Amino acid sequence: MDAKELIARRVALELHDWTLVNLGIGLPTLVARYVPPGIRVAFQSENGIIGFGARPPEGMEDPALVDAGGGFVGAVPGACSLDSATSFALIRGGHLDMTVLGGLQVDARGRLANWMVPGTMVAGMGGAMDLVAGARRVVVAMQHAARGRPKIVRELTLPATAARRVTLVVTDLAVVEPTGDGLVLRERAPGVTVEQILATTGAPLRVEGEVPEMRLAPDPSAGAGQALR
Repeated sequence: MDAKELIARRVALELHDWTLVNLGIGLPTLVARYVPPGIRVAFQSENGIIGFGARPPEGMEDPALVDAGGGFVGAVPGACSLDSATSFALIRGGHLDMTVLGGLQVDARGRLANWMVPGTMVAGMGGAMDLVAGARRVVVAMQHAARGRPKIVRELTLPATAARRVTLVVTDLAVVEPTGDGLVLRERAPGVTVEQILATTGAPLRVEGEVPEMRLAPDPSAGAGQALR
């Protein structure tokens, strides 16, 4: 499997039964493919969908069913649409159980930067700031390094998305938990050593005893989660 699939399959294990979960643009949308069997979860998108599923097979896309990034999604039984104001009221009102967001950087304090790179054109700040501030749990799904540079750093060099500490960071190398006492290495990817993780991380990383190998959600052929009913 490639890095994105590995990350998505690990993040899928953070899904809990009967929860409302936002999936951000890009890599986080892959999580919808790997919902563990028996888990009933409703995926929400800022543009006004609750109950979307994985991207449909090629040729079966519906132009009226897209996520916040314009990517095609499916609708599971029980899905509904709502206006943008209501969608953001759910986010800002603290009604989301979890959000999964991509990341450009996470610093030693657990702060996320993911909404812009200085000097580049952006259409707007989007919903990331609201999501980080409003969701009960914030899981960052990102690669551990980009072009040889760590994405987990001592201090952000990109604009912070919010001041709040995120809940968990899942990369292609490790699962890292930001805490009040710093970043803690919780799991390592299959075939990856603790030493490799430390060498690829740009911030202090605490290692508490033996670090287990991360578990992954099963392949979709093994089963899929159900829609909320």
